Parts: sequence; C-alpha cells; structure tokens
Amino acid sequence: MTTPLYSLEDTRALAQKLAQTLPEGRLVLLTGPMGAGKTTLVKFLAEALGFRGEVTSPTYTLIHEYPTEHGLIVHIDAYRMADQEELYSLGLEDYLPEARLVLVEWGNPRVFPDSLEIHLEPTQTGRTATLRSHGAIFPLERFAEKESPG
Repeated sequence: MTTPLYSLEDTRALAQKLAQTLPEGRLVLLTGPMGAGKTTLVKFLAEALGFRGEVTSPTYTLIHEYPTEHGLIVHIDAYRMADQEELYSLGLEDYLPEARLVLVEWGNPRVFPDSLEIHLEPTQTGRTATLRSHGAIFPLERFAEKESPG
C-alpha cells in the first residue's frame, strides 16, 4: 500500500493514522534513503501519542525512549550496526511487550520478519510511504479501513 506525502502535514496525517491503527507492542521498520523522512515520521508518531519532548535520531546512542500516556515509544537507529541481529541480544524482545511501539530506522525485514515496514522514498513532489506487512502481524486492510475519504 503506497501513500503519497506531498507535505509535512501529509506526513503528520499518516502518523496520526498509524498511531490510531497500530496495536501495542508493534515492531515498525522505517526504511528508505538518507533524508527520506524516517526521523520526521517518528517525531510525528511520538506527537500523535502524546510525547511533547524533542525527538532526534539515535544514530550514536542507538536507542531513544519517549514516554507517552499511551506507553513507551522505543526509537532505534540501526544504520551503523553491522549485524542487526545484535538488537535481540541488546533486549529488543524485552521492549516489545512493554512498549507502545518499537520503531527501528534502517531495520532489515529479513532480520525482523514479524514487522510492519514503512518505506519512505523521496519523489519530485515530496515522498511516498509504502507499507509492507512482514509476517501475519498487521493486515494492511485494517489501516486502509481507517483512512478518511478524499
């Protein structure tokens, strides 16, 4: 399922829909080239769930946590990781039942087979967001049902 994002407001609206639709403890992989808007989407997701602090890429710290009234958002940047499977030994599976969402920038779907991937791609008119469900954890029809007309 691909959605065009022509503006930051479109990205914010996508984040709102995701926040309303994604079940607790969901692992979301954010993929796409550098500068495609992965951290911006995390920022808008955190805002949609009530976080009012600063959201930045955890490139050097690996993990940022954002507490919200709906539960913890865990933001991971796997860009510099040679072996993303190391995230399991760092406690990724411990976060899943505790967190509202676990968002992994640069996450590899082969390493995280039970995930929702959101691939962001720049275009001449903005960017696109393509949602891909890996495993049986998130039927995309549920997301499409929540979309508002027009």
